[in-house]
Amino acid sequence: VYAMNHLAVAPAAGGPAKVLTAALDRNTYAPRFTTDGTAVLVTVEDDGEQYLARVPVDGGPLEKLIGGPRAVGDFDLGRDGRIAAVVSEPQLPGEVFLTGDGGSLTRLTHTNDRVLADIRLGEVENIHFASLDGTPIEGFIVRPPGFTAGTRYPAFLRIHGGPMMQYDWGFHFEAQLFAAAGYVVVMANPRGSAGYGQDFCTAIWRAWGEKDFEDVMAAVDHVIERGLADPGRLAVGGWSYGGMLTDHVITKTDRFKAAYTGASAALYVVNYGHDEYQLWWEGELGLPWENPELYETMSPYYRIAKVTTPTLIVGGEQDWNVPIVNSEQLYQALRRLGVPTELVVYPGEFHEFTTPSYLQDLYTRMLGWFATHVPKPPASGGS
Repeated sequence: VYAMNHLAVAPAAGGPAKVLTAALDRNTYAPRFTTDGTAVLVTVEDDGEQYLARVPVDGGPLEKLIGGPRAVGDFDLGRDGRIAAVVSEPQLPGEVFLTGDGGSLTRLTHTNDRVLADIRLGEVENIHFASLDGTPIEGFIVRPPGFTAGTRYPAFLRIHGGPMMQYDWGFHFEAQLFAAAGYVVVMANPRGSAGYGQDFCTAIWRAWGEKDFEDVMAAVDHVIERGLADPGRLAVGGWSYGGMLTDHVITKTDRFKAAYTGASAALYVVNYGHDEYQLWWEGELGLPWENPELYETMSPYYRIAKVTTPTLIVGGEQDWNVPIVNSEQLYQALRRLGVPTELVVYPGEFHEFTTPSYLQDLYTRMLGWFATHVPKPPASGGS
């Protein structure tokens, strides 16, 4: 699961495949032949970008077609060779663009213009900093709209899922939502993330919550050192592996005043035979009865007594990706320890919610939880 997705071509009649991106050390997705069959179009995850590239089938150099501070999603190829693609930018949700001569892009849709006209969005900044051991880490921050230089704001460390994913230049609704509520939103790409090569991705092999924990904490320290964030008003949260790493964070530090953990797991052995990741568990951690020490060492549940952070726990009733039993166990433990906590289970929802009213309720609860537990600014200033 940590391996890079390389692009390869093979004869239609059979025969050996030829890998075209072996030297790229980056993930490629959604391959599509050009109309003349001389090249393949793919999207590439690379250092905070998700760009569209053209790869010749004869093994020539990759050519970036749509790149820059944006993220390319779905795309389609016309008979005239032009490409239509869903493109997202830091302050623009996905819209359809069409390529033209000289690499130009023409925007075809304006789906979100009316919504965007009535709101202010936060400024997005690409950041680079060193982790505890000196490893270079990349990420993004979103400032609250109307940000005032010299003012320290509450900060929200938002951890992505996967872990083999990356934050990129695309529009991020949740980050903008929390920025609008007055938070500097911190989004790091810690080790384990995709987009930075095989070694970076596998750095958390059999060591979840170690190097990636150091990396996300370094991101928080970075915004504090720059005077953007108030060290006494920190919050943390994430979904899926983002929630799992949140569970590690709150069992390793008391620096955060509030947390939410969505669709997460803390006692990993519970998932064996129950979730959809049996080959992953066996491939990385081995069989539970043969490697019980590793399952125990990696599970933040066994450090649960160290938690002091008020934690909102949320998930879907029908989540077979990270089953809700994980959230129930975490909730039971925190209640037993007297840590402020709530468990909210959404009926009929899977790993990613689709019911609009539930999504609205979820974000309202998250914002309310942070507003309740993150200290208010001092009367003399702040946000």
